[in-house]
Amino acid sequence: MTEDDARQFLIDGLGVSRETMERLNTYADLVSRENAVQNLVSPASLPQIWNRHIVDSAQLSAFAPPGGDWLDIGSGAGFPGLVVAMLRRTKTVMVEQRRLRVDFLNRVVAETGLAGRAFVVLGNIDTIPASPFAVISARAVTSLDKLFVSGSRFATEETHWVLPKGRSAASELEAAKASWQGDFRLEPSLTDPEARIVVATGVRRRRGR
Repeated sequence: MTEDDARQFLIDGLGVSRETMERLNTYADLVSRENAVQNLVSPASLPQIWNRHIVDSAQLSAFAPPGGDWLDIGSGAGFPGLVVAMLRRTKTVMVEQRRLRVDFLNRVVAETGLAGRAFVVLGNIDTIPASPFAVISARAVTSLDKLFVSGSRFATEETHWVLPKGRSAASELEAAKASWQGDFRLEPSLTDPEARIVVATGVRRRRGR
């Protein structure tokens, strides 16, 4: 998918409005400039930011319910948290423990007009106060098993876990099933034919694990 294809997919495939595309353009520019200050994304991926990062994040919305609050664990540069916040009208909470990343996320929230529906929390997911979320995501953070351990305090039986895991998705899911049960499926990624997205509901620990 070329960069032009990626932009067109957002408009035609996901129905992204002109206003939201303007927000995404602002965000892409901010990432490109800030990457010279702190390593938000791989420099080699910047020329493909729309495909590698924005569409890669936006595709997750297709696997989530249309309503309900969204929790993004280890948001880093804001993929997928900020993209999700731009596409949806519900509350998005991004948890990040690095101060420079948090400062950047807050700047994007302010400059793209997301205040009031996108919130950034400085801290570790294991120690911040818990509350239930309809959707939990995490991109390039840690193993599935560890994500379920850290995120389970924020989940209910109805919570949708939407977790892009790249090419290791199948093996990570099999390993996680030793300790966790629920309804799991693997969805193909639009941006990498060999990558998969783990989508899960009803996630709970197996007895005795």
